[in-house]
Amino acid sequence: MALVRWRPFHEIEGLQREMNQLFDTLSPTRLNQVDLGGFAPAAEIHETDEAINLKLEVPGMKPEEIDIQVTADSVSISGERKSESRSEEDGVTRSEFHYGKFQRIIPLSTRVQNTQVKAEYKDGVLTLNLPKAEEEKNKVVKVKVG
Repeated sequence: MALVRWRPFHEIEGLQREMNQLFDTLSPTRLNQVDLGGFAPAAEIHETDEAINLKLEVPGMKPEEIDIQVTADSVSISGERKSESRSEEDGVTRSEFHYGKFQRIIPLSTRVQNTQVKAEYKDGVLTLNLPKAEEEKNKVVKVKVG
């Protein structure tokens, strides 16, 4: 019978590595993109008392190429960035641009008036203003201390 030295920290490092891989695959960026070899544009959300403001980076796209659907509690944004076709006789081209279809489904923290949404597209940034529903704006809960 051979003696094997037990190295607990080595086992913990292996477990940590496996957990990191698991959380990387479950990250919001990966969950909210369509698995079509596409990409997930970066998003930024800012909430005020009156509205939720959402910005999404979609450079190189035309406004008519972006599909936006808003429900009372989520926003779905999809589109496709098509690659430019080039022909080069000599040389090598390396591209880090992302091409393909994308879809982001962003859950909202409060209900919004989906019929009053305003959208603006400027310099590759899509900005959505999502006004909160009236019942959400005036929601005050009295708490009794007992």
